Amino acid sequence: MNKIDSNTVTLKRKILRPIRANLRKIGEESGTSAVEFALLSPIFILLVLGMVAYGIYFGASNSLQQIAADAARTAIAGLNQTERQALVAGFVKNNASGYPFVDSGKLTYQATDSTADGNQFVVSIQYDASNLPIWNLLPSLAMPQTTISRRSTIRIGGI
Repeated sequence: MNKIDSNTVTLKRKILRPIRANLRKIGEESGTSAVEFALLSPIFILLVLGMVAYGIYFGASNSLQQIAADAARTAIAGLNQTERQALVAGFVKNNASGYPFVDSGKLTYQATDSTADGNQFVVSIQYDASNLPIWNLLPSLAMPQTTISRRSTIRIGGI
């Protein structure tokens, strides 16, 4: 090899070596997992917290429906509307705090004979759900009402 060829080869190596090193770095993937996690974790965490908050809201709603149904079943033992109302009041006072996600102090109820059918008794329950964690999410999200209302109707007497 002559001296000119040797210098050309050396020059090419000096120029191409940093370019090749940079090209190898571009193909390197050692930090991509951390970047993907940093981009997606806030969305995932918000999604999980939203599911938990809405789950608590739906749990409270289900508990209220169960309280109304149980109170209506308890009211069957009453002979008239006054006795049925007293039975419902006693049931709600003694048992409402045992249902999940329900604060019995924020619970209101009405127990009346049905106006549409005199053989039916209606128990209506309203709950102020403003202390549930769903209201602490993003304010721009569509939220349900802060008052949950449920009712249960039961037939008085036999079939």
